[in-house]
Amino acid sequence: MAEYVPLVIERAEGVWLYDTAGKRYLDGISSMWCNLFGHRHPKIDAAIHTQLDQVAHATSLGMATPPAIELAKRLAELAPGDLNHVFFGSDGSSAVEAALKIAFQYWQQCENPQPRKTRFLALGEAYHGDTLGSASVGGIDRFNAMFKPLLFDVIRLRTPDRQKMPPDVGAEYYLAELEKVLAAQHKEIAAMVIEPCIQAAAGMVFHPAGYLRGVRELTRKYNVLLIADEIVTGCGRTGPLFACELEGAVPDLLCLGKSLSGGYLPLSATIATPEIYSAFLGTSASGRSFRHGHTYAGNPLGAAAALATLEILTSDAVQQRLLDQITQLEQILAALRSQPHVASTRQMGMIAAVELTPSADRNERYPADMRIAYQICREALKHGLWLRPLGDTLVIMPPLCITKDELNFLGDLLSTAIATVTDNPLPAEAVSGIAGDD
Repeated sequence: MAEYVPLVIERAEGVWLYDTAGKRYLDGISSMWCNLFGHRHPKIDAAIHTQLDQVAHATSLGMATPPAIELAKRLAELAPGDLNHVFFGSDGSSAVEAALKIAFQYWQQCENPQPRKTRFLALGEAYHGDTLGSASVGGIDRFNAMFKPLLFDVIRLRTPDRQKMPPDVGAEYYLAELEKVLAAQHKEIAAMVIEPCIQAAAGMVFHPAGYLRGVRELTRKYNVLLIADEIVTGCGRTGPLFACELEGAVPDLLCLGKSLSGGYLPLSATIATPEIYSAFLGTSASGRSFRHGHTYAGNPLGAAAALATLEILTSDAVQQRLLDQITQLEQILAALRSQPHVASTRQMGMIAAVELTPSADRNERYPADMRIAYQICREALKHGLWLRPLGDTLVIMPPLCITKDELNFLGDLLSTAIATVTDNPLPAEAVSGIAGDD
């Protein structure tokens, strides 16, 4: 906070944010990856207004509301496989926290209890939230190192980063490592938690093709539950409704958040299979209930926003436009790769990342203390483009309402900002102390 100077946003519409001085900025990261169809979408606005005339909040503990019921039904219809029992929370961290506790409790009281299954398996550089359970399965030290005495121990695998893999190494290499761990320790592992296909906070790390499918096959083979954290990748961001669908992998528990309500209101969901759900059924005296709940779980305003969001997302017009947007973004990234200081780009659906290099050797990276990606985002902001880097990775994830001209504007401004900064970057000593968050 000592270096933080906030950008104060007074209003917004579509992909545009307007600050208190009236200057506008294209929201190139969907306000932290959640504003799926932009700001002030008329259908989502109307759904919230209509619901506000009925009831703003009624607890899900002991009662229900029509929007929450309808949203649970819709999610059950859309989720892959037999994922059809929904537990609502307020954000991504609480969705993952619930999934971890559900997985733990499941093995204590399922039809064939296995009380030794109390541990979790997760990937290096994973990010699953900031509550103590979700932070425990996270693997990014800059977020978690301070709190390690409070976190539970996790079995950790290496990050399957396809960008850093030798040419002759594929998903099989990382899957062999996973199977070795599962073969030795499956009797004590309750679940593996994974961000399907993309580890977002790690710097938009893309997994090798086939990895997710292999993870699902191995966890099933060794009787370990699979928790898919689709807080970032869900709701059409990677192309299909869920990234799991890219490789035909159906997890036992699926976590959604961020874009679920269109980025309007805090809402998340943990979706379970009938097999898991049935293990929690019993009389009050049995103690089988899931003793976990949130005051605002299934909030009717959030549920109404989510129903409107899903209606927009699944429409034929939006699905066709999404294919066109993905193609246009591919072309923008191809043009960026021609710049001498762009080392590489990667894309999955409407999620993209750009890596930078100081020299013709595209494997070389700028010194971390130069904060080169932050310098570029700062330059872009001067000209009306809001981006937020992940370390030295530039992230592109605009709202899906973005028009062709607006997407070209994003690409042109980013290209200019990269060229301007990399031609004459500030040295590390000049960057330290500059206000900003990277």
